[in-house]
Amino acid sequence: MDRTILITELNSRGLRDAALSGPLYKRLAQALTGLIQEGLLKPGAALPAERDLAEALQLGRVTVRTAYRDLMSAGTLESRHGSGTFVSQKVERMEQSLWRLSSFSADMRSRGRSPAARILSRTVGRPAPEETFLLGLGLDEPVLRLDRLRLADGLPLAIERAVIPIKFLGQDAAGEGSLYDALTENGFRPVHALQRLTAVTLDPSSAAILEVQPGAPALLIERVSRLEDQRVVEYTRSHYRGDAYDFVAELKIGDDL
Repeated sequence: MDRTILITELNSRGLRDAALSGPLYKRLAQALTGLIQEGLLKPGAALPAERDLAEALQLGRVTVRTAYRDLMSAGTLESRHGSGTFVSQKVERMEQSLWRLSSFSADMRSRGRSPAARILSRTVGRPAPEETFLLGLGLDEPVLRLDRLRLADGLPLAIERAVIPIKFLGQDAAGEGSLYDALTENGFRPVHALQRLTAVTLDPSSAAILEVQPGAPALLIERVSRLEDQRVVEYTRSHYRGDAYDFVAELKIGDDL
């Protein structure tokens, strides 16, 4: 929404109407909520800075700041570090099964969504001592460390931090597509994996990358994938947005019950 139209709409909603009760910041928050609910302020829309909106509406800056904070607490608005205040993106929750091994890209494509990866860090080096044991490597066998932001239809959903022996992937692998596709093309298709899920909260850096509030809930998933011959081909630690995923597993009654 154009800034001038936004100011006009807010002023038309009786911010200073003496007949209305409640603190001024509450009325401002209600007016902004109304614009969002009516679709006049779209998900992802940027709002004016506190000072600019306060000056335009002839309100105290504390009034605008308190209204913004109320709406952030309710999840209606979100603050992006270094970018400003935005209407929160509506995230469609997805169910992810725990009994099927698939890549993020394949999973998103099966849902009719467009997967993408943004490389955050890419280095090749020696494995750490704990990685040599986990991956079954010698100390001099190089590994690719690839940190990526995974997106679906442009929405950030997960941060993946993968460690993969170079001998399976090749030193020139870009890492912008599906790692599982790249491994399969090289003749090293992962066939089974062990995953561990832990509920965590996001640190400020990870939250900024995922465009959520610091301390927002997330799922930490540690995955160790193996080839048919049991060699470990991948170790990945991923942080998935807690507001976007439900992980489900099918359970069956055992014969001993």
